[in-house]
Amino acid sequence: MKTRITELLGVDYPIIQGGMMWVGTADLAAAVSNAGGLGIITALTQPSPEGLVQEIDRCRELTGKPFGVNLTILPAIKPPPYEEYIRAIIESGVKIVETAGRNPQPFMSAFKSAGVKVIHKCTSVRHALKAEEIGCDVVSVDGFECAGHPGEDDVTNLVLIPAVAARVGIPIVASGGIANGYQMAAAFALGAEGINMGTRFVATREAPVHINVKQAIVDADERQTALIFRTLNNTARVFRNTVAGEVLAIEARPGQTDFSVIQPLVAGSRGRQAVMVEGDVDGGIWAAGMVIGLINDIPTCEVLLQRIVAEAREAAEQRVGLLLG
Repeated sequence: MKTRITELLGVDYPIIQGGMMWVGTADLAAAVSNAGGLGIITALTQPSPEGLVQEIDRCRELTGKPFGVNLTILPAIKPPPYEEYIRAIIESGVKIVETAGRNPQPFMSAFKSAGVKVIHKCTSVRHALKAEEIGCDVVSVDGFECAGHPGEDDVTNLVLIPAVAARVGIPIVASGGIANGYQMAAAFALGAEGINMGTRFVATREAPVHINVKQAIVDADERQTALIFRTLNNTARVFRNTVAGEVLAIEARPGQTDFSVIQPLVAGSRGRQAVMVEGDVDGGIWAAGMVIGLINDIPTCEVLLQRIVAEAREAAEQRVGLLLG
């Protein structure tokens, strides 16, 4: 496959493994890159900038192909040392960064001076336009279906991708709600030149999460996600489990706007240990997209990418080609 995404990133297929907290380690990133896509290490999964440098080095031992690093910039009472993480990324020689959350403009000069390609995740047309204006190389368009934070506009990718494509000139990656090649072909038809998958990559053999989590994704249908933090204007899509139900019940109380009431239930450390390590799928909050309804197995990354490419070609040549004559 050849698109502006493959040429810009130096990959065989325009398939990106998005940054995921606790999941985006060197093991998964290298597996995706070795399969022909772009693997992504999640910077803040590492406890320190020094830890990130070690993880980047470890990824280089596992693959000789391009990979990137995700840096999600979010408001926090005690924010991570973002500048130190960025220095670690640049000094390690990483040339592709996926940014998410807040506007990455304060860091663009450093990235550009180092020759780093920046992919910024956007949940609206206005954010995509701003990303292009400040010099991002790619916009990754996150529709309402996505895991994690879909923004507050509730626009699905069927509308959002073509709306962005009509307004920006830089390449677009479709992100959120994608698990197969038929959807990739549809995203191409809407104006994207690549896809970004998170939840689908969690249910792979190389993903560093407990098998119970992977099996829960396989067993679920498209209705088994929940939108939490809506009352706080910080909506997040997560797997619909016991803890998510408790959070929703608290949010349903009249006048509930105090995050401190919810915080003990949604602590990241709780989700990482209980869910990802110990395999208790009801042990904490964990992100999952509506695409869980389309995931039916736990393949290797190599098998998954080859299947997606074959399905996309079938969609273009058979499904759509036959209908259009």
